[in-house]
Amino acid sequence: MDTVSYPTTHQEAIAITRRLNRQQSRELTRERLLQAAAELFAEHGVNGTSVEQIVERAGYTRGAFYGNFDGKHELVLALLEQRTQHELEEMQEIDRDAGSFDSLMEHLRSWYRQRDETLGSWLALRTELWLYGLRDPELLPVLADRERRSRAALAQALEQGFAARSVAPPAPVEFLALVLHSLGDGLSIQRVLSPEDSDIDTVANAIELLMRSWSALSRNPAPAEEASRPSPGRPTTKGRTPSIEKPEKNP
Repeated sequence: MDTVSYPTTHQEAIAITRRLNRQQSRELTRERLLQAAAELFAEHGVNGTSVEQIVERAGYTRGAFYGNFDGKHELVLALLEQRTQHELEEMQEIDRDAGSFDSLMEHLRSWYRQRDETLGSWLALRTELWLYGLRDPELLPVLADRERRSRAALAQALEQGFAARSVAPPAPVEFLALVLHSLGDGLSIQRVLSPEDSDIDTVANAIELLMRSWSALSRNPAPAEEASRPSPGRPTTKGRTPSIEKPEKNP
């Protein structure tokens, strides 16, 4: 997770801006406004943050803000897209660098350790953006698309992980990605609320445990007479999970 140094005062911002061309200056201003907004949203919430606070934190003026965004709502949309794209690029980098299952887990472990350094603020911002979307029905599809794209990147990483172990996944990778994605969110919440009950590698350890368990299931398939039966909880069609069948009563 890369960090970028931004100007901390209005004077510094002006000095840097003068050394850039117009397009570079606009991009720098936009990035700094997004960074300032992310910090403030995590600290005070989206609704608790004003445009004035954002431009003050960024070191710019209201004119600079409205030269890049129509309002705070548009900035929230841009921030969502920026965070989604950044996480996708990180996951794709892990995929490229991982040549084996152990290598994949090593890269994932390193990734989660870096995230743990700022997990509280990361989770606060993530939650604020969720809440903002839940309160605005028009934004829900944007949030859903963000989650879908994140799960798709995770599914691709899972495919590589299974391929590295030369096994087939025991269920569609889209379903397994949904499980891991949800597990990661839940464990991150627990890590922030009760840090004494978990450690920096909790999420990575959980993912590795599931991956090894799923790989073992693939190497030890069910007996032939049960192969045709749908597994409880395993989706039979994309996006659907069948209910668990109840045993027949004796006559």
